[in-house]
Amino acid sequence: MVSLLRIGSLAAAGAALAAGCSGTSQHGGHAAGAAAEPATIEQLAARTGCSLSSKRAAEELQQGACQTARGRYTLVGFSSDQGQKAWLAEAKPWGGSYLVGNRWVAVGTPQTLEALRGTLGGTVMNGAHHGG
Repeated sequence: MVSLLRIGSLAAAGAALAAGCSGTSQHGGHAAGAAAEPATIEQLAARTGCSLSSKRAAEELQQGACQTARGRYTLVGFSSDQGQKAWLAEAKPWGGSYLVGNRWVAVGTPQTLEALRGTLGGTVMNGAHHGG
């Protein structure tokens, strides 16, 4: 699987393309309107009882790894909606499962993400299926 930072750098390139796209968001966890501030990965980690490890930051995103009784997962926060859309567009072909919220994504197993969804909100999405 490609690293999240690599996908993040691809998101910066894809952000210009995504910026021209319009449409309504289909992600749960988005507040109506632009008034609500998105949660940081530190806030998300605190809400899930996780101490972030392997934390990394780039201009367009931040990421950190978590491990709790719910499972292992990675939290990714984005500086813009366009950056998040571009990241998801680049990540989905690689497969995997994503819990998608307002400028954040949690990456983990479907079972872990369903457990997190009760605390964080959001919508579970799946990437491309590879294999049998």
